Amino acid sequence: MDDVNRDFSGWLRSPGHKAWLAQEGDRLLMFAKAARLSQGFGNLDDHGRLAADAVAETMNTARMTHSFAMAHINGIPGCAALVDHGIAALSGPLRDAEHGGWFDKPLEHSADKGKAAYLHAFVALAASSAVVARRPGAQALLEQAIHVITTRFWSEEEGAMRESFDRDWSQEEHYRGANSNMHSTEAFLALADVTGDARWLDRALSIVERVIHQHAAGNQHQVIEHFTLQWQPVRDYNVDKPDDGFRPYGTTPGHAFEWARLVLHLEAARRKAGLDAPAWLLEDARGLFENACRFGWDVDGAPGIVYTLDWENRPVVRHRLHWTHAEAAAAAAALLQRTHEQGYEDWYRTFWEFNETLFIDRENGSWRHELNPQNQPSADIWPGKPDLYHAYQATLLPVLPLEQSLATALSNRS
Repeated sequence: MDDVNRDFSGWLRSPGHKAWLAQEGDRLLMFAKAARLSQGFGNLDDHGRLAADAVAETMNTARMTHSFAMAHINGIPGCAALVDHGIAALSGPLRDAEHGGWFDKPLEHSADKGKAAYLHAFVALAASSAVVARRPGAQALLEQAIHVITTRFWSEEEGAMRESFDRDWSQEEHYRGANSNMHSTEAFLALADVTGDARWLDRALSIVERVIHQHAAGNQHQVIEHFTLQWQPVRDYNVDKPDDGFRPYGTTPGHAFEWARLVLHLEAARRKAGLDAPAWLLEDARGLFENACRFGWDVDGAPGIVYTLDWENRPVVRHRLHWTHAEAAAAAAALLQRTHEQGYEDWYRTFWEFNETLFIDRENGSWRHELNPQNQPSADIWPGKPDLYHAYQATLLPVLPLEQSLATALSNRS
């Protein structure tokens, strides 16, 4: 990028801060290792323990596989076997050998047995990272994931991902979601790196143009989450279930931060590949970040970012979730890399100070996953500590270049 190598002072260039990020990443990995189950990875409680009846979940298994693959690439001993375990689970008990694709849990534990784009994006991400880590079975898993995404979920006509199907792919859900398309964008950036196929960058741009440039930009850069099959916003979706963990009512500032970072990764990746990178990518990333801060941070008398807002940008669910604040720090780091502007440095420090003070659990390990509106530990939306992915990535993103997906960037740095 035109000014990416220009010197600037700040935490991103500080040896002390880089060492702190690495130490925090190692601490997160040590806690997460206990999530291993015979059929994948499960949910840990506040103390890092699995319940007696814990069941492997595809989302956790894929995210853990991706994270441990990055750790292995980064030279952290003890992670290779965990990557291999994740590959085996995703290639075996979590995969539908009859109809293709992946369940949310092993078949005998899966309630609806449906196939969700959200989960398949994470399987593709995990497989791509495992390929970069050069683990056995990773390439075959990657090819399976690409085949299912290409033949079942990707809609060339829409330039976006379909949402979900029943087990045999005969019935499609009458819904389009920003969240699944966001994580598909993340996966597509990784697929472009590991396959060398620039079509994945074109597909990512198509998603971003629809969800962000067409819809979010016209909504004060607040991400519209729920749509009909014709991509018309459904503004009352889950109004009676506003704190849903994946499809909450209203807008979600945390997703605006996450999108802002992905938009900048896409811009950098397309430039690196010699492809057109529209000027609106940076403009939209700025808008997403700025309005997420404006409407989400410190808006109800206490510091922190609220979970959701209504259509007038008023807080609805005022809990603070750890993933939101991890993504806020990562987005600030990406914008700081891209622009070198002091305002993003200030936000970056603000978010990490908040995370260290309130989310990072030095006594029991990992991060508290949720705080209530008074910033006290809570378990209303996300009980326990099942998630490694968001916090661990937040320790890696600030020290890696924007133009490559995380696993590839780590590999090239090694």
